[in-house]
Amino acid sequence: MNVVRENKGKVYLVGAGPGDPGLLTLRGKECLEQADVVLYDYLANPLLLAQAPDRAERIYVGRRGKGKYPEQGAINDLLIERARAGNVVVRLKGGDPFVFGRGGEEAEALALAGIEFEVVPGVTAAVAAPAYAGIPVTHRTVASTLTIVTGHEDPGKPSTALDWSRLATDQGTVVFLMGMKNLSTIAATLMAEGRAGSTPVAIIRWGTRVSQQTIVGTLADIADKAAAAQMEPPSVIVVGEVVRLRPKLNWFERRPLFGKRVLMTRAKEQAGELAALLAGYGAEPVEAPTIKIVPPPDWTPVDQAISEIGTYNWIIFTSVNGVSRFMTRLFARGFDSRCLAGRRICCIGPRTAQELERFGVRADVVPVEYQAEGVLAALDPRDVDKSRILIPRAEVARNLLPDELRGAGAHVAVVTVYRTLTPDHGSEEWRKELMDRRIHIITFTSSSTVRNFVVMLGGGEAVKPLLQSVVIACIGPITAKTAEEYGLTVSIMPSENTIPALVEAIARHYRSREQVTTGALL
Repeated sequence: MNVVRENKGKVYLVGAGPGDPGLLTLRGKECLEQADVVLYDYLANPLLLAQAPDRAERIYVGRRGKGKYPEQGAINDLLIERARAGNVVVRLKGGDPFVFGRGGEEAEALALAGIEFEVVPGVTAAVAAPAYAGIPVTHRTVASTLTIVTGHEDPGKPSTALDWSRLATDQGTVVFLMGMKNLSTIAATLMAEGRAGSTPVAIIRWGTRVSQQTIVGTLADIADKAAAAQMEPPSVIVVGEVVRLRPKLNWFERRPLFGKRVLMTRAKEQAGELAALLAGYGAEPVEAPTIKIVPPPDWTPVDQAISEIGTYNWIIFTSVNGVSRFMTRLFARGFDSRCLAGRRICCIGPRTAQELERFGVRADVVPVEYQAEGVLAALDPRDVDKSRILIPRAEVARNLLPDELRGAGAHVAVVTVYRTLTPDHGSEEWRKELMDRRIHIITFTSSSTVRNFVVMLGGGEAVKPLLQSVVIACIGPITAKTAEEYGLTVSIMPSENTIPALVEAIARHYRSREQVTTGALL
């Protein structure tokens, strides 16, 4: 379903969810994808802004519990102004717009101004944060009611609207949002109204994010425990017997890479698979593209090879990019996969073969070892001798494969279908992350990502101090060798050169470290 674009403009009040980007609704994603303007909150994960077009104007209106921020009236005026200019405006709000998110006030202002709007509900932190902490807010044998309460009432009210005596005597679950400033008062009032001081309480900060922090106590001691742990907003406070289920149900914080921030040096357009797998293990992926992929300076050699495609016995693809760029060019020249009939095709690994299948072609050979040496071992020398072999690849790559094939009697044509360049900007943000020791792991998926990473940070001597506490993970031996040549210590390398294997190796590394630590404690 697409967002309907109208000349008079429209506003979408979109719930961004509690923090985990994966909890954004499909409808919310659709709205962001067609936005002209996005007004986003402090609580909305900035990663969600990547769903908006590059052309979209992004305006931070960070409302939070402390510090300076725009008044609500100014935000309302901005929504109206941008919509009246004919824009599709997305108001991206943490959690759900209508659950203590002031979305109702914004909707009223839009309705009064005659601006068309739509409300896109989001996953509220009142339910999601406890769930990610292993606390079900309701449970058939423990709690049959759920009450969601603001911990920060409008200070302009003449008196509280909360019925504290009912909250204290309710045997169900009570969840307080925005209550950290008033935690001591909340706990004391509930006890004064009759709730037992032994009632379990949990506080979850930045729930559903990799930075999630959870502490557990009772009404009697939770304020002291929160102070000792330096808990701050944004936090969700859960009061009730369901908190006792956390030791058994705490699934999110037990994932092997929970709390780890991983720097991904792949090209931005290729980081999706790696990011998704890392997030699945509990890590927070951080994009740090050290290469950008661009077309060759001249397509003539590729076009010549395509026009002569029927004369080749073999086509060897050594990367996913080689497949996508060559096949896209082949289609652009008016050909299709039928012209490859009769050619034997070798792909360096399963992911490359999978990319080829996207174009309707299946590889004949996929070596066991996913590198040039593996390709050479997989090819029968009798098939190579006097064969014409085409290798579409990057401009800069190892010459081992074509040299060895020529030595075996083959006629080899190597054509450049893409180049990898060093981005001319973008390293400042992740350099600061490294300086602040906020990165735990760096992944390198090719030798070029290593070289460009070092160049972008100012050379080997400048890099070493930044990596003192960082674990280096390389996809395979060639990449690892390049890293070591630059003086980097490689701690993780999978048994096969694939992204899933790389992520599994990282998870296994931390599992084994945890087991060693646990054993030492025992």
